[in-house]
Amino acid sequence: MPDEPLASPTPEARPTSVYELRPMVQVRRIPLIEREIREHLSRAALDALFASAEIISEGEANQAQGKTQFLGSTMLTLDMPALAELLCEPADEGTARRLAALLAKDKSLDGRIESIVRREVERIARVSPRSVRGETRIRTQGARVFLDIDVEAIL
Repeated sequence: MPDEPLASPTPEARPTSVYELRPMVQVRRIPLIEREIREHLSRAALDALFASAEIISEGEANQAQGKTQFLGSTMLTLDMPALAELLCEPADEGTARRLAALLAKDKSLDGRIESIVRREVERIARVSPRSVRGETRIRTQGARVFLDIDVEAIL
């Protein structure tokens, strides 16, 4: 028998996998404008929230190392439902959580808290503090946001 070339089998059509990559598409146009969404708290809304905040403070003055010191705590309660008619967002738990997260990043928070804490120390100790320090924790419960501040002041 003469050598005859063997017939090569025809390749069978292989089923396309859903995981198979398609060839890359060449980009011919690029966007001129890039969009970015950022959220921050409205100053007017913050003014309204802090003006309507419920404030509870406790503490006492004592002598330590020749200085009169005030140690105490202040709790601010920001009640979302109380401002429901003023705010565009729903006064619910989700908005309270977003408010808490945005408050934690807000640059004006320390100044707002310091003025409130300074006023509360003066009210309790009946003397104007020379310096005030505080450590703030922010938490939510339902549609309310709580700012718990541990206060140290030198009188």
